[in-house]
Amino acid sequence: MQKAENAQAYIATQRKIIDQNPECGTSHYNLAVALLGLRQFDEAEVELKSAIECSPGLAEAYVQLGGICFHKGDMERCLAYNREAVKVRPGFSEGYGNIGFVELQRGNIDEAITALERATYFNFRYVQAFATLANAYLMKGLLEKSIETSLKALKIEPDFPVVHNNLAIAYLEQGEYALAIQHCDRAVELGYEVASEIRDEIERLRQKDS
Repeated sequence: MQKAENAQAYIATQRKIIDQNPECGTSHYNLAVALLGLRQFDEAEVELKSAIECSPGLAEAYVQLGGICFHKGDMERCLAYNREAVKVRPGFSEGYGNIGFVELQRGNIDEAITALERATYFNFRYVQAFATLANAYLMKGLLEKSIETSLKALKIEPDFPVVHNNLAIAYLEQGEYALAIQHCDRAVELGYEVASEIRDEIERLRQKDS
């Protein structure tokens, strides 16, 4: 309750600031982010578009608009907004990360890899992009690259469940069964729902070694 009240107070403050200076893109953006926090997507979209009108180089606003489109299931517009984000700010890692994620969802693995490699180049601590890139390499059959990228992700965040899952699959395919078991167990411990066929294979290997 307190959090919602604080958000409403912040929103009221931002609206006052905008009333005094309607051309401030940052204020429109700040208001939009607060509205997104309350899941008021339509109102947030209006403010984000106002933010871009006032500040055309505000890459974060394009990314947030892409997020709203993703929430609504509109992948085309999500991609378009994130492409605008990296157009107005060429080194914007979050935009490239989002492009890579959406392209992977659409089955465009090569395009996803290109975008995710850029995302991790511009931000070497972007753990989600490393995890998604490792998954893309795995789907492409590039096991060594997938493992190398997953290990980079674990250096940033050792308890990232999806990364342990990716490593379990990659090590299984490489025949590194002890490592596969280790990472599968860790993914499960961290609450990740490992695919049943992977779990079954791990159990078969475990029983074989016991």
